[in-house]
Amino acid sequence: MIKEKKLFNSNLRKLAVFLSLFQLPGIAATQTAEQATHIPVSEIMAAYQGLGRIPDQQVRVVDIGNNINVGVGILRRESTQTDEGEGITALSHRDITEVYYVLSGSGILETGGDGEGDREFPSASSLVRELVGPTDVRTVKNGETMTISAGDVVVIPAGVLHGFRKILDQITYLSIRIDPDQVLPAGYIHPNIK
Repeated sequence: MIKEKKLFNSNLRKLAVFLSLFQLPGIAATQTAEQATHIPVSEIMAAYQGLGRIPDQQVRVVDIGNNINVGVGILRRESTQTDEGEGITALSHRDITEVYYVLSGSGILETGGDGEGDREFPSASSLVRELVGPTDVRTVKNGETMTISAGDVVVIPAGVLHGFRKILDQITYLSIRIDPDQVLPAGYIHPNIK
């Protein structure tokens, strides 16, 4: 447990450096945010405590100017085993691009593919209102698979189906959610932080 926590904290520090290396296009134009937002590991860990009941917790949503929000979420997915050729449950967020940064564990992420059984998450659900905006869920097969593990980064553009085919034990990752249409509530702070 101590070793996993050290790896977890080490990867959080690496993420902070990584995020400082890039800027979103168009940010320097007319409206800019007035200050930087620091999200300390203590806030991420406070949201992490809520992962037992819901495997996806939004830590904060920040208005970064130019009518763009950025959400920071923490997610943990438990063991799952789905063989090649079998369908998996995959999500597609219409408005939100996600950048995953894997903190611990590993799994096989599948993106794209042939989808069926399209349904939409209810607009009143907390998943839609606080986490990822309007989202479709489908059963998919034959997508692109990639093994991801601690330290890896994956960029999932809005509208791309994604889900896990195989997770051996668990996988925990941060999701940086780029919200160019401000469908997420700017100023949101996880209830465990307040």
